Amino acid sequence: MAELEQHEGAQDLEKKIEETRLRFNNEFVQDSTEKYDSRDVERLQADDALVEGYLTWRVYVVDDALKMIDDSFQWRKEFGVNDLTESSIPRWMFETGAVYLHGYDKEGNKLFWFKVKLHSKDTKTIVDKKKYVAFWLERYAKKEPGMPLTVVFDMAESGLSNIDMEFVKYIINCFKVYYPKFLSKMIIVDMPWIMNAAWKIVKSWLGPEAISKLKFASRSDVHTFIGPEYLPTHMGGTDPFKYSYPPLPDDDFQTPISENGPIVSEDDTESKEGELEVKDALESSFNSEIAVKPKKVNFLEDSVKSEDSDKTDTSARTKGARKPLTTFKGPLLDVSPAEELSFGSGETEKKCLIILSNVTKNQVAFKVRTTAPEKYRVKPSSSCCEPGASIEIVVSLHGGSQASPQDRFLVMAAEMDNVGSQELAQFWKEVPKAKIMEHRLRCHILESFKPAVSFLRDSPVDTGTSGQQELDIMLMRMTACNSRLEQKLNTCLWLQKVLTVLVLVLVALNLLCLYLLGKAS
Repeated sequence: MAELEQHEGAQDLEKKIEETRLRFNNEFVQDSTEKYDSRDVERLQADDALVEGYLTWRVYVVDDALKMIDDSFQWRKEFGVNDLTESSIPRWMFETGAVYLHGYDKEGNKLFWFKVKLHSKDTKTIVDKKKYVAFWLERYAKKEPGMPLTVVFDMAESGLSNIDMEFVKYIINCFKVYYPKFLSKMIIVDMPWIMNAAWKIVKSWLGPEAISKLKFASRSDVHTFIGPEYLPTHMGGTDPFKYSYPPLPDDDFQTPISENGPIVSEDDTESKEGELEVKDALESSFNSEIAVKPKKVNFLEDSVKSEDSDKTDTSARTKGARKPLTTFKGPLLDVSPAEELSFGSGETEKKCLIILSNVTKNQVAFKVRTTAPEKYRVKPSSSCCEPGASIEIVVSLHGGSQASPQDRFLVMAAEMDNVGSQELAQFWKEVPKAKIMEHRLRCHILESFKPAVSFLRDSPVDTGTSGQQELDIMLMRMTACNSRLEQKLNTCLWLQKVLTVLVLVLVALNLLCLYLLGKAS
């Protein structure tokens, strides 16, 4: 029964996606071909996740989703978002450090920092500042598709001169309209009391679908959302990070392969000496208790040799591994799962499969990297995939390690034109960056038990895909209803105050009249 409902829910979603595409093409695109960037229109026709994002954010109401797509695509063309590069943004904006990506919250979402004290209102630079924010968002969207952000407004040492309501409204619209399902939460840290009125206005801009994502936190409360390892010292954290430019400080976005070959640390990893060093470190961590340290900037490759794992019996190697249910369609490889590797605390939940399928007519070289090489084993971590073939990669936790939402995996692939003419290590040194396909996966932590929430337990809503969609819709409607009730309540309170003032005025006038009459008599 549950599978049937899930299947029907998936079919309904597919119908809405097709309806959205068809109506957008007929009602919007045909009116003006110059209205949008053709690349955005093509992506809408090809990317189901993009359409689903707009639909979900608009509670699966196609008319509302179409309006959102129209506004979003017009903005993208106006700001030339598809063509924004580091060189197209004034250098001084990067040097100020007012906006940047760094670290993760406790749910594994990337942190998007706004240092409010470094911002000042200036009509001459407002357009460049808006493009600067768009640059960061688009950069992240391309590198980590489908993965939300947590926005942090650091209000320390800021004042009214740092508040630019037009700029704040633009940031709100970026997450409300231009990048659907992109916002995990927005945390306002250490806000001065004098800015309360301004942020009440901001709260009204968010709308019911995002109002629950706004969090006001003091220096002590912010630890609820972000661990100390990613909080600066003035917020009571231990993060030693200091912003500087160049290069861009967006940790996991740094690729180990450059145009001229791998960086030094990667060259060591590819060499036999590097493999032995990493293997020794892994064995040491297996036999002793080593605290998991904050992740470094680069992805580090696991040390297990692909040659040995290729000789291992596949069925024995993959036994007990969690099989993926979703697939990312890439230009060289299809990658399953599409977004997340799921790990739990049970013995049967410490091993996952990554399935790579070659969709080209040539041999494709691949390698898998992780931000936490001390915690995971990847077999094989590097090899080749024949045309039309598939390879199963086992990712397993070892020792007493526990998976974290902050852990990431990077699948890199490149087409090999001359098969057998060179070693894999040499191939990765020479392959141009532009020819490398990259796909990132994050870790999802399975709950060891389901909370016994009575209304969910007794509800007939299924916890599958369709049930989750229905639950999301129900919660959004409840949030919207609460928002409307709050607005009506505020209106009533305002009217009550006005009536009170009027009554007092009437009493005063009455007393004045009595006084004048008494004086006249």
